[in-house]
Amino acid sequence: MKQILQNLKTGEVSVNEVPVPAVRRGFVLVRTAASLISAGTERLTVEAGQKSLISRAVEQPALVKKVLEKAKTEGFLNTVDAVLSKLGSMNALGYSAAGTVIEVGEGVTELRVGDRVACAGVGYASHAEVLAVPKNLCVRLPADVDFDSAAFGTLGAIALQGVRLAEPTLGESVVVIRLGLIGQLAVQLLKANGCRVFGVEIDSSKIELAKKHGADTGCAPEEAKQKVLDWSRGRGADAVLITASTQSSQPVELAGEISRPKGRVVVVGAVGLNIPRKPFYDRELTFRISMSYGPGRYDPEYEERGHDYPFGYVRWTEARNIEAFLDLIADGRIDVKPLITHRFDLSETDHAYKLITGEVKEPYLGVVLKYDTEREIQRQVAFDAKKSSPASVVRAGFIGAGGYAKGMLLPLFKSAGVQFRSIASASGVSAREVGAKFGFQSCVSSGDEVIDEAETNLVVIATRHSSHAELATRALQRGRHTFVEKPLAVNDEQLNQVLDAAASSSGQLMVGFNRRFSPLANGAKEFFGNSEAPLSINYRINAGRIPRGYWINDEGEGGRIIGEVCHFIDLMHFLTGSLTTRVYAESISSRDAGAMNEDSVFITLRLANGSNGSIAYLAEGASAMPKERIEIFGGGKSFVIEDFEMAIAYDGAREKKTKLRDKDKGQKNEVNVACAVVRDGNPAPISLEDLATTTRATFRILESLRTGMPAEV
Repeated sequence: MKQILQNLKTGEVSVNEVPVPAVRRGFVLVRTAASLISAGTERLTVEAGQKSLISRAVEQPALVKKVLEKAKTEGFLNTVDAVLSKLGSMNALGYSAAGTVIEVGEGVTELRVGDRVACAGVGYASHAEVLAVPKNLCVRLPADVDFDSAAFGTLGAIALQGVRLAEPTLGESVVVIRLGLIGQLAVQLLKANGCRVFGVEIDSSKIELAKKHGADTGCAPEEAKQKVLDWSRGRGADAVLITASTQSSQPVELAGEISRPKGRVVVVGAVGLNIPRKPFYDRELTFRISMSYGPGRYDPEYEERGHDYPFGYVRWTEARNIEAFLDLIADGRIDVKPLITHRFDLSETDHAYKLITGEVKEPYLGVVLKYDTEREIQRQVAFDAKKSSPASVVRAGFIGAGGYAKGMLLPLFKSAGVQFRSIASASGVSAREVGAKFGFQSCVSSGDEVIDEAETNLVVIATRHSSHAELATRALQRGRHTFVEKPLAVNDEQLNQVLDAAASSSGQLMVGFNRRFSPLANGAKEFFGNSEAPLSINYRINAGRIPRGYWINDEGEGGRIIGEVCHFIDLMHFLTGSLTTRVYAESISSRDAGAMNEDSVFITLRLANGSNGSIAYLAEGASAMPKERIEIFGGGKSFVIEDFEMAIAYDGAREKKTKLRDKDKGQKNEVNVACAVVRDGNPAPISLEDLATTTRATFRILESLRTGMPAEV
């Protein structure tokens, strides 16, 4: 399918062939008929991408600080690679579209194939021929609303949410500062609400347009103070909506000057927020900032996971605002057709974006993109054969193209001489970008297509955790060698399923427990040699906080214990040569709503050979502190690993330090071993029993936290 993307490194906007996105649980696939370019937001996005790196750094000091912190903790070279990878990525543009549902994901009962819908959301309702949209960001169209009008749904909801926050009542006098697309919609919404409306705008033609749709009058900003006072009968505006897009604080300053005592000021656009104290204090003004489309925005539980807010408690949400706006169009109280100044086919994207960035000198307001809904869409995108990776015994297909795959796994597999066959990702955009960069032969829509590719003999799974076991099971059932990024599964049922598939498969199962392949871990193993004495291991992880809304904290994804602590248990199994038999865990108990108690945990493990281990997995520490420290004791010896960068071996009175040039957690050796399994027919480096025990131990840790008792593994 075709999709508009911006290269974040060059700023270039182009139409690209991208695989059709896969439909997920709680999502629907929509064949797009029309999408609306949000001129203000998208112009800023495109212009930002076209700036030099120095200009971007000056404008985003907080981001620069994060990069410097990353360099301290993860090393300069790793940070440079991550930054370059981000800059080389492609950004999907657009967030307001309309079309027809062509496929419905599991768990969706509100929508059916054939429904005409309006879609919203950055990363969802993009300028693309097919969209994968969460059900809470899809609204069924009234019969009388066409696709061009419905494409305004998201921007209409933004304007409507701003109007709601202004709390206008019948007959009140409301000023709208700037009459761009959202300002024009706000004027119509306020008029439909029975308000008197005054527009402030530099462009006189936009004032005239607003007057045709209900504004009483309007003027330029420099005339507004006196004219608003005259228009409001000497009282000042009851409410002011700021729908401008500027770094200047002038709109906020003007709002304070034209408001009546105890008036309301609502910011809908992105403006400077240097609020002058005197007019706001003297008039005791209410100042509010509208959060985009309405309640639910930026909440992954609502937007991505489909958990709607109860109607009786949250009357207006993102979806219900879009629904109300579409109803107003259907009833004839809002008319968006006169706001459309340009319609372009998708093939005319270049001209459309030159228009909104000012390269083409021509007035515009509503810019609608049209799609050929009858065009046959190819689900698979083939790349230039000349750029494909060379022939190899190891022929890999990738499912997942996220940060870890791009930054770590793919470069290492490429260095190992693997031939890349096909790649799939949830959105299709990252699969297209990564596939082209690393020399894949094609990018496809689904994991099944990767698994079924005839020449593939190694399937690498680097998706979100909840899908690992299902994908690995299908790959093993097809006889593919399978490399799964940790964890292997997120519950016992999934684990049993994948183990059964592995036991009867001709393919080998490997899991990304990389630390056992690190040179310092192998140095520790060799240092203690074949001693039969049990070991005591103290493993401290300065994990850092992850926001509650981040995907890994979704209950269905298993959480951080299952997702990361498995690494540390596996390393203990490697060092001791034994498996965990019992675990006991206790977490912090915090009244801080931002803290996840299970993110700060002390865990003790008993292993079959008498060894024991303690894991301190802590989220409340300082970010400047190194992440991992491992202390190993046994047979009169001790060994310390500092963040997989330095080690100290203690033997009696002797002390020996080892310092690596770069931090090495074993990923390179792990990939080489995985390739050797495929190439040379070697057995998997970790037995199924070991993989199963490590994974079950994480499940039992959660059980111990729930019960307060030790749990047998």
